[in-house]
Amino acid sequence: MINPTVQTQMVVRRPVDEVFNAFVDPAITTRFWFTRSSGKLEPGAKVTWEWEMYGVSAVVQVKEIEQPSRILIEWDEPATTVEWRFTSLGAESTLVQIANTGFQGTTEEIVGMALDSMGGFSLVLAGLKAWLEHGIALDLVADRDPEHHVPD
Repeated sequence: MINPTVQTQMVVRRPVDEVFNAFVDPAITTRFWFTRSSGKLEPGAKVTWEWEMYGVSAVVQVKEIEQPSRILIEWDEPATTVEWRFTSLGAESTLVQIANTGFQGTTEEIVGMALDSMGGFSLVLAGLKAWLEHGIALDLVADRDPEHHVPD
């Protein structure tokens, strides 16, 4: 059995507190990732994230938050673990690292989930960077798979 860890990272030229908050506060996160959330990420919280264009949602269980350096959640079904690490690179830059682990299923299913996760989290980081650095909502997640949008 394989047990991959999906990892991606990107520098965002904004202060670490601001970048961290972009993942905690759904008023910001909805600008570059999901479309709706039942609440903010807080220690022990259970929230639901929705991608309305696809008609899907995920239940997110917050395991740990260390402001402004780390977020650890479990999400989706079957549950996987996602960890964000935020490292200040000076007053105006932050390295964001995302790791996703715990994929389950056949080897083929695990590989498919890992590849999908890598692509998805890479788009999330690109969308985050565009929003925080330039105020541009690129709609990367929505535009990734338009054939699977649900009718309005």
